[in-house]
Parts: sequence; C-alpha cells; structure tokens
Amino acid sequence: MSMTHLIGQYECKADVKGRVNIPSSLMTQLFPVLDKGFVIKRSVFQQCLEFYPKQAYDELMTKILAKNQFSRNYDTFLRNFLAGSQQVNLEDHGRLQIPKSLISFASISKEVVLASAINRIEIWDKVKYEAVLTEGQDIYADLAESIFSDDTNLS
Repeated sequence: MSMTHLIGQYECKADVKGRVNIPSSLMTQLFPVLDKGFVIKRSVFQQCLEFYPKQAYDELMTKILAKNQFSRNYDTFLRNFLAGSQQVNLEDHGRLQIPKSLISFASISKEVVLASAINRIEIWDKVKYEAVLTEGQDIYADLAESIFSDDTNLS
C-alpha cells in the first residue's frame, strides 16, 4: 500500500539544537504513517536533506536492492547514498530533531524550507532553496518539455 503524495511548501525555523516544528497541515498528511517512523538522509543531487516516511524509504531500498550489487559502482553509490542516514521519529507536537551531521551537510541555519517532493520532504536552508529555484527557472520549461514530451497520457 502506497501512501498519499505529499503536498506543500512550508517555511519554518530551526532552533540552535536543530529542532524544527512540522506545520500542522503537513502533520495532517503525515499522520497515517507517524507510527512507522521516518528516515532522514542527504540528498543525492542537492545540498539539502530528504525526509522519507519509512514506508516510502523501504520501497526505495527495494528498488536499490534489485540492482546488481556485485559492482564497484554499486558499492560506491550505496556508501554515499546511505551516508549519514538515520531513522527518526517525530517528537511530541510534531517536532523533528535534525541530526548535527546532517545540519552541517545542508548548511541549515535558522530559516528552513520544507518542500514536498511527492513521496518525501526536502529540508533546505531557506537561502540555498531560493538560490536553487532561481537557478532552475531558466531551464524549467525545457526540462518539463523533455521529461513529458513522449507522454501521451497528459491532457
């Protein structure tokens, strides 16, 4: 059973210990999977973090395990992919404690953006998020065209 796709972008504050209060509208979406916990990890492509409901993370791990494990490329990929990954639970009232090493990786300071990415939430330092959005604006239309150009199911 797959979970609902996550929706929304939220601006939050992190305290000095790296704790972020998850907004109530996002908590409502996460409620069905709260008891299973979450995984937080480094992003592959960006200097941000990825926050997965455990079920979505497990589905991703199943896909990764199906690949050829007996290669140096796989070994190097897996080591980097899993570096710093941690299973976390939301504390009382929906507070997330981001591990120190991951705060450092993503250069998270006080202003944080939680941005939905279908099956996960990206956690960004606000300045870095705005810079990445600006960078991508010029090529966004071209990317959309190349990604969906062969899709006949779009109306």
